[in-house]
Amino acid sequence: MQIQNAPSRHAASPQQARSRGIRRTTLVAICTNATLTVCQVVIGLFANAFSLVADAAHTLSDLVTDLMVLIAGQRSAHPADLNHPYGHGRIETVTTMVLGVVLAAVGIGFLWNSGLRLQTIDELPELHPAALVMALLTIVAKEGLFRYTLAAGRRLKAPMLEANAWHARSDAASSLVVAAGIGGSLAGYPFLEPLAAAVVGFLILHMGVKLALKSVRELIDTGLPAEELQRLRRTIEDTPGVLGLHDMRTRRMADRVLCDAHVQVDPRLTVSEGHRISDAVYLRVRDAHPEVQDVLVHIDPEDDADLQVVPPGPIPERSEVLEVVRALLGPAAPRPQRVQIHYLGERLEVEIMIPSSLDTEQLDAFGQRRQAWLKAHPHYRAIRLFYNGAP
Repeated sequence: MQIQNAPSRHAASPQQARSRGIRRTTLVAICTNATLTVCQVVIGLFANAFSLVADAAHTLSDLVTDLMVLIAGQRSAHPADLNHPYGHGRIETVTTMVLGVVLAAVGIGFLWNSGLRLQTIDELPELHPAALVMALLTIVAKEGLFRYTLAAGRRLKAPMLEANAWHARSDAASSLVVAAGIGGSLAGYPFLEPLAAAVVGFLILHMGVKLALKSVRELIDTGLPAEELQRLRRTIEDTPGVLGLHDMRTRRMADRVLCDAHVQVDPRLTVSEGHRISDAVYLRVRDAHPEVQDVLVHIDPEDDADLQVVPPGPIPERSEVLEVVRALLGPAAPRPQRVQIHYLGERLEVEIMIPSSLDTEQLDAFGQRRQAWLKAHPHYRAIRLFYNGAP
């Protein structure tokens, strides 16, 4: 039997709070980048610093990615619906992958431009010192934005914000390249700019590829690392009533982890007791592993190798078993109060509860019919008769 455990209605509140945190952080980034873009364009044109104007275009690209993060953060907080039963967390994953690709593209651009600049060092124009001041202010602002956004991303467990933070760091790196180029030009060492661009471009490319690959692994449902799996397995196996755990799957969705577990219990438990053990597994996992927010527990009977012999033919269904019970008891026997069927491996055990005992003749006849039936039908492992709470 499969038991799906889901959080209560109030469980959406942390997601909403997380969404508000993402929104607030992103709005700060949008305001910062908008201000820097305007200032870089104005100072760049005034100081004839075309590299600063180009850096302004890079900053403008940050505004676009900030808007992507803002929209994705709002959409990912939407609750699960009919078309998205697991929620909208993948929106964050896709956005993180896009930002990773953008970072990789920026890194390649720096590497390419550094090669071109090495060939045109003598053509660099003379610049006004105001351009250097603006480049340094941009570095400070971008570095501050990077640290603020990265801290928020880790606190909110939002890889999307972390990716955007590194994008801010890449823009700070580009401003560093501009500052190095302007400073080198003013000091008579123009070759510093392309060399710095090459180093920074490689670092940005590496970070972009790393973030993109991480998102791809999440999109293809890569499981948790072995160490985390072992901790999760230990929590489930230590739950009272759990006899074993023979199959477990995990996958990550943004800040959440989803888990499917096949739990072995005593094969003769009632449905309600099996459900109670399932609830216990769910609650213990949620308490010990807060990142695991959805647990699907599949209850299995005890994995007994002696019960796994597969007789030929189909396994009898309940309606067939009830007909067999009536035939074995005979017409004079009292009507059964309850018939319990235990499916163990590919065989079954039947427990028959009757309100009163049979007389000696009826018991002998029942015993003979039962023995003959068990010999002729290997799917039946045992058939037991109970009355007044005693066999």
